[in-house]
Amino acid sequence: MASLISETSQKIFTPETLRAAAKQSERCLVVPVRLRRAIKKYLREQEDPYMRRKVLRLSQSFSNIKDVNLQLVAETSKELVADPLKSMEQSQRWKIKSAYGDIGLTYRDDETVAYVASRMPAVYSACYRVLSEVRRRLPGFSPTKVLDFGAGTGSAFWAMREVWPKSVEKLNIVEPSQSMQRAGRSLVQDLKNLPLIHGYTSLQALTKEVRKSERQHDLVIASYVIGEIPSLKDRITIVRQLWNLTQDVLVLVEPGTPHGSNIISQMRSHILWMEKRKFRKAKVNKEDSKDLIDLRSGAFIVAPCPHDGHCPLEKSSKYCHFVQRLQRTTSQRAYKRSKGDPLRGFEDEKFSFIAFRRGQRPRDRWPLDGMKFETLKEQRAKRNPEDFEIEYEDLVDAEETSDMIPYEEEDPSAYDSDVMETDNIIDNDEEQEETVNANLGGGWGRIVFPPVRRGRQVHMNICRSTNPDASEGSFDHEVITQTKNPTLHLQARKSFWGDLWPSGRNVTTAAS
Repeated sequence: MASLISETSQKIFTPETLRAAAKQSERCLVVPVRLRRAIKKYLREQEDPYMRRKVLRLSQSFSNIKDVNLQLVAETSKELVADPLKSMEQSQRWKIKSAYGDIGLTYRDDETVAYVASRMPAVYSACYRVLSEVRRRLPGFSPTKVLDFGAGTGSAFWAMREVWPKSVEKLNIVEPSQSMQRAGRSLVQDLKNLPLIHGYTSLQALTKEVRKSERQHDLVIASYVIGEIPSLKDRITIVRQLWNLTQDVLVLVEPGTPHGSNIISQMRSHILWMEKRKFRKAKVNKEDSKDLIDLRSGAFIVAPCPHDGHCPLEKSSKYCHFVQRLQRTTSQRAYKRSKGDPLRGFEDEKFSFIAFRRGQRPRDRWPLDGMKFETLKEQRAKRNPEDFEIEYEDLVDAEETSDMIPYEEEDPSAYDSDVMETDNIIDNDEEQEETVNANLGGGWGRIVFPPVRRGRQVHMNICRSTNPDASEGSFDHEVITQTKNPTLHLQARKSFWGDLWPSGRNVTTAAS
């Protein structure tokens, strides 16, 4: 349970540590060797000569889902998200009329095999990106009991294995497709030290078979599934039930489309509204003490939002989403088609997500509070004349290295992703960056959309908190110039879409 005491120490950031703390994006992700080999083995066992056709048919099914979602009429959607008690009768408040899979896509054996071949690596990459940020923002969080709703073939589980290798002891999965469950079991059969795994076809089956005292989970994740429930009422019902099964952290991931982002925004509004309502009721109740209320009531957003107020993008033409690039596996290269052009060696998976945590948001120190920055003119005035002297040997070395090709893309036909052992390199890099973490206070904004570099200026769109308790936020366009603040300008040039951006309430320059 989260408390008002921050998990991260009240450290003062330096310009050198700001960049490491702000980095949340992953560059081009390489799917782990274990997962690539498991997928290759599973597809080899199927021996399907019509795999390309099935992959194409699955892609068309996803397109049909988008068309169905656009045609769905969201009855009283605004009232339902704001106050569901006004839109439904008491006797039918949380009954499910439609379920995951009712939208028209049923995962039989053919669709499951095509999904493993084409979609599983991309879904894994999005889940890994989201869970990695949860780990960085919550360094003391290590889930032991997990619920994976809409588990599919186990993409989220594979991501959890990479993020928390030895943490998960018990895993409950909810997946109505028996074909998906069989594929998931086949993919993990060669893994060692597996947690205790129980499979269910619905949340109702889980609540019937599991005792009430054992229904709470440290982490509940629902990835790429809420959008496959056709009714808005039933989506809210499902998310409400998932939240009731959550003891600490709830993670929702959807495709990075306007529809997927809208689903995340609706669920965000409902969870925050519901917990604020409970908190007000508990505050009025004189039987509980204030300390008990702070520990047990409320909810706040771990990521991506830096605040718990209304989303500033709701009434705009933009939608909140992020992107994760991944190297395509051999199965994706073999079975995916391109429109005339050669298939690229990578693909960009767009996704929207949100991570809730129970409790009250810690009030941490804002990262730029009390920091002083020098202007470019002041930095140049402090340089020594020796800094401008360049040795002849150093100049020759610089010219030789400038002629070298820093990166040469491999031939896709000769590329075998199942042989490239790069997991240890990635893990070592992450361990070095884990030394500095951004706290959960309102001082860390979020870079939404790619920064634009124009000469000595960097233009960024930042979602940030506007007050110390992070109860409200705004979406601002900010321009960082090298002349006024070369330190932050350097950080802005190295920032990517999805990274954090530090803020402060009393930031000054040396001249002021």
